Amino acid sequence: MTPGPTGTEGGPARRTVLAAGGGLVLGAAAAGGTVALTRDGGAPAPVADGGAAVPFHGPHQAGIATAVQDRLHFAAFDVTTDDREKLVKLLKEWTRAAERMTAGREVGEGAYGGLPEAPPDDTGEALGLKPSRLTLTLGFGPSLFDGRFGLKDRRPGALVELPRFPGDNLDPARSGGDLCVQACADDPQVAVHAVRNLARIGFGTVAVRWSQLGFGKTSSTTPDAQTPRNLFGFKDGTRNVSGSDTAALDRHVWVGPKDATGGGAWMAGGSYLVARRIRMNVETWDRTPLAEQEDIFGRDKEEGAPVGRAKEHDEPFLKAMKPDSHVRLAHPDAHGGAMLLRRGYSFADGTDGLGRLDAGLFFLAYQRDVRAGFVPVQTALARADALNEYIQHVGSAVFAVPPGVRDADDWWGRGLFAS
Repeated sequence: MTPGPTGTEGGPARRTVLAAGGGLVLGAAAAGGTVALTRDGGAPAPVADGGAAVPFHGPHQAGIATAVQDRLHFAAFDVTTDDREKLVKLLKEWTRAAERMTAGREVGEGAYGGLPEAPPDDTGEALGLKPSRLTLTLGFGPSLFDGRFGLKDRRPGALVELPRFPGDNLDPARSGGDLCVQACADDPQVAVHAVRNLARIGFGTVAVRWSQLGFGKTSSTTPDAQTPRNLFGFKDGTRNVSGSDTAALDRHVWVGPKDATGGGAWMAGGSYLVARRIRMNVETWDRTPLAEQEDIFGRDKEEGAPVGRAKEHDEPFLKAMKPDSHVRLAHPDAHGGAMLLRRGYSFADGTDGLGRLDAGLFFLAYQRDVRAGFVPVQTALARADALNEYIQHVGSAVFAVPPGVRDADDWWGRGLFAS
């Protein structure tokens, strides 16, 4: 049997990729090809024996314009150290781990086979599972720029604290955060594995502040696919920004060079994320007559067609809708053409102790500038939306999502920490 290759750090490499030159062929993986990994001397490691992988490197982070996956694990972190170098070291380690996990590979030296006296580098619950289109997307919260790390003058002008909107009942324990990681995948265990391993790597430098599991995507970035439905049974995201519409992405989602000025120049190519946990009072909604439900949304429930129209994608006639209907108030025409790229998910987190489901929408929206995107739209909705009788915003956070990791020498947030 031919010995395995020698690693660059004094020992035999325990993972080898069967691809040209020993590198990972992401193009084949993204097209659904099999990515075979081997341990030294041999047998394929089952962690990535097939399935699609989304390329990690690029000008923008994956998980924004990427076709929306079926499952979500979102986590916000507090940085527990004041040591800038420790934080930078963590971001580099997270980047290397994210590169491996999104390709379907184990973290570090893997889940088994190492020194029995030491814990393994990978927790192991993704062994045997496909990459499942896992994407990992990192963001920086406003609180990271409080002076601990010498970043006050690097805070972008668009990274604003959200105002308190009418009707908000925000839980501080489910809001904010210095950092966030959005893990999306078609297999929930793959997404949970990714966040768990990043949290493990960050022990002593960061701590999980709050997290949210999501299922049943409520918006799509692929308009040719069937529009998903929210827990109220209505189609959601009919007019969402398409992940393939480069002009719309440049206009509404990606931060342009002219936006990223002064200390915020590092955000060019990035985006701004608003995350809102929205409790849906499903028991009350389920007792509401169908005609009233349709008036509240401004669409019919079967097809998703706007009031007075026949098909879902027909242009809405806003004046035909009731003034407080959701579609009328949220439509881009009501906000100077402002649009958000939404990647929301449904959640059901047990009960509230009063015999009601703790269920709703975990709203995720990316935009070029929060001040011109989410804030005016939500201001109008919070004031007048008929849907407010059935929902309540109970968690909130905003993050600056930097541009993508360009290559194997780059790392998450490198531009922010550049001297």
